[in-house]
Amino acid sequence: MTTPPPAGGPSGAPAGGPRAVPPKPPHPPRATRPGRYVPGDGMLAWLPFRPTIRMRLTLLYGGMFLMAGVVLLLLMYVFFQDAVQNLAPRKFDFGGGHVLINNLPMDSTQFNQDQANDYLLRSNSALNTLLRKSLTMLVCLAVIAFAAGYALAGRVLRPLGRITRTARDVASSDLHRRIELDGPDDELKELADTFDDMLDRLDRSFDSQRRFVANASHELRTPLAINRTLLEVQLSDPAASPDLQQLGRTLLATNERSEQLVEGLLLLARSENELTDRRPVELSEVATRALEQTRAEADRREVELRSKLDPAVVAGNGVLLERLALNLLQNAVRYNTPGGWVELATGEVPGGGELVVSNTGPVVPGYELEHIFEPFRRVKGADRTRSDKGVGLGLSIVRSVVRAHGGTIEATARAGGGLTMRVRIPNP
Repeated sequence: MTTPPPAGGPSGAPAGGPRAVPPKPPHPPRATRPGRYVPGDGMLAWLPFRPTIRMRLTLLYGGMFLMAGVVLLLLMYVFFQDAVQNLAPRKFDFGGGHVLINNLPMDSTQFNQDQANDYLLRSNSALNTLLRKSLTMLVCLAVIAFAAGYALAGRVLRPLGRITRTARDVASSDLHRRIELDGPDDELKELADTFDDMLDRLDRSFDSQRRFVANASHELRTPLAINRTLLEVQLSDPAASPDLQQLGRTLLATNERSEQLVEGLLLLARSENELTDRRPVELSEVATRALEQTRAEADRREVELRSKLDPAVVAGNGVLLERLALNLLQNAVRYNTPGGWVELATGEVPGGGELVVSNTGPVVPGYELEHIFEPFRRVKGADRTRSDKGVGLGLSIVRSVVRAHGGTIEATARAGGGLTMRVRIPNP
């Protein structure tokens, strides 16, 4: 059940650099995860940290308070200045005479001018003192406002955090969990109830799909197994004519290919879903079992198997990962050349483990590399009744298993022909 390379030959490609095969169909760009914020376009791109909703609400609340405080301070300053000007000292008239102030004779004009200057100095000093103390108080109150805004935003967004945590748990492990948010009937509770309804529908849909796969597995395998048994009994009859023997062998090969097709489609349907039960799996052990199952076919096709298996623990399903490694090895062996080689390597990479399958073989056009993971991609002119090279689902199953594990797969052309498949699976 492997997928042969497209027209042009086996799994290989001309040199020309790697061509990454995305593990999932194109989607809108996802938001960067917490702790990995990279500034980009937007009003808050200048921030050195990830602008969460809580931080934005805090900035909005504190900023509005600060702006209101600045406006209030300016209005107070203007009103106080007008009030001070209205309290200017009264002017005196000595009737052309003089008055002694500090034993100095002074007329009314000079006395009034000195009084006005002294009042102006005192009023300016009072205004400056008021402005300085007001600014100090405004800064202190702004700090308190930002702290209070941060605390209030956290309290308001607490239900949203609960929704997020439940959604993350549902996506990673348990589809039966629900948010069941209590509290006032506001927008957040409406969002939680809507999300719970969506989870109910998804749960029913996945249950229905699992039941369908189980029923289809039984209903499709049974008649094919009966046909195979009848054909084998007929072929074992020594009295059967040569024409009947040839017809039986042809029908048996067709039946075998149908069995492979059914198995591949059922496995593809099961592996399309995100895994809900993840356990630590040793990639080197999975690779060893896949090598043992492929060795006989490789010897028959005169292909050398090489391995470099370093320990690497990942989170996933051991059966599906073994099928992934087996499909990659079978694809590399079946679409190779006599005297060629296939190398399987495992090892740890940052954040997970890596499984790499490299092989020799004829060249595949570079423009076809993007399509080798599509179902039923076969060599042009290949005999569709033959089952020795699979049914064209091998690499499609590989991609589905990689998706279910949240990993990535990349196809890279080798110089001189052949292909390198690089699979990365996250850690537990």
